[in-house]
Formats: sequence, structure tokens, C-alpha cells
Amino acid sequence: MLAAVLAGCMVAMPAPAQTPVAAARAPAADARNTAPGFAGLLATDRLLLMPIDVELFSLSAGGVAEPRADWTARALKHMNQALRLRQQQAKVAVLELSDRQADEHAEQLGLHAAVAQSISLHHFGGTIWALPTKAGKLDWSFGDAMRPLADATGAQYALFFWVRDSYASAERVAMMVAMAALGIGITGGVQTGYASLVDLRSGQVVWFNRLTRPYGDLREAEPARETIEALLAGFPAVR
Repeated sequence: MLAAVLAGCMVAMPAPAQTPVAAARAPAADARNTAPGFAGLLATDRLLLMPIDVELFSLSAGGVAEPRADWTARALKHMNQALRLRQQQAKVAVLELSDRQADEHAEQLGLHAAVAQSISLHHFGGTIWALPTKAGKLDWSFGDAMRPLADATGAQYALFFWVRDSYASAERVAMMVAMAALGIGITGGVQTGYASLVDLRSGQVVWFNRLTRPYGDLREAEPARETIEALLAGFPAVR
């Protein structure tokens, strides 16, 4: 089961049960990361914490990404532990899906991954990828696709995490060194992550944050904690 979180946060529990938890004061959200008109969560809101969607890969000498289930399991464990460290800092009731509910709503997790990648590209990817119809605003919606989560749990909002990380294998490192000697640079692994706060009734993405960098090792506890902190930076404050 996924551990609790929020702008600092949570108590793990199967929905639809709820537990009010104490609250952390999050930094003010950047306007670019927040949907127009969204002023933050209310203390009376219920937040559904979705299972973390994370996968780790090893890069072969030729740059082929090979999934590593053992690394992924370690990363998930460390990320959940990192969220539990913030357990005493939130002021909303936080819900969590049971294993059965998580299976039933796997479609919503997959849909979030697709939309989050589009937001990353078209909202944060620079002028060349910007969509004129969005006018530079965080204006993205899932329509009615997230409503089943609200109906099943009674939550107003859901917090999603999507993270992918890759690491150069020993063969890849040797290739990097050899190519560097020839004046040719090739890359190692990269860490990419998204965190999204979604209004389950309207389907609107009300807050979004992304992380893309060539460092951070989710296989270790402290770097995993720092990644969670970075993804939640600027999370909307609870009013």
C-alpha cells in the first residue's frame, strides 16, 4: 500500500475511510504550475493519494533501456518511506485506494501518465511546443474520466505521481569513457517525474509539477526522499 502524503502528509488507509491529519504549510504555488482560479485546498477537502507509478531502467552499452523490477521495488519502498516522513504535516483527510480498488482504477493511472507527458511537453517544453489555445495557462482536463474515483471514495481531489529513472550499466559507463576520449559525449541515465493534483469532479488538473534531471538515485533512501521533496515543491497550501 502506498504511504501517506500531501504538501506534507498523510495517513495510509483504504478508501472510503478517512482520517483528518495535521497540516504543513506549503510554499505558495507558482502561477505557471497552478490552474487559473484555483486557490488551494480547503481543510474540509478529502484528498485521494494514488499509487505511485514508478519504473527504473538500466541503460545498456548501446543505450537500450532495460526494466529492472528489483530496482523499481526498492525505489517504491524508499519513496513511500519518504512520504511517511511527512505524515504529521497535513491538514486534510487523506484517502488511499485498497489493492482491489487500485486494480479497478488502473485505467485512470494510465490516462494520467499520458496527459502528464503532454502537459510537460506543451506547457513546460518551451515556445516551440506551446499550444496557442492554452495561452500559456495550465488548462488541462480529463473530462469525466476521473469521476469514478470520486464516486468510489468521496474524495474531491487526487494526487498522482509518475516517475521514470534510468542508470548507466557498467558497459554503458565504459562506452561513455571511451567516446569521451574521442571527444564524443553520450549521456547516462535521466530522472523524469510528474506530480499532478486533479479535481476529480471537473477533471481539471489544478496543479502540476515536473522534474527532469541527470542525477538522483531512487535506489537509495536519501535521494528518493529528495526526489519526493522536489516533486512536491510548491504544492498548494491548505486554507
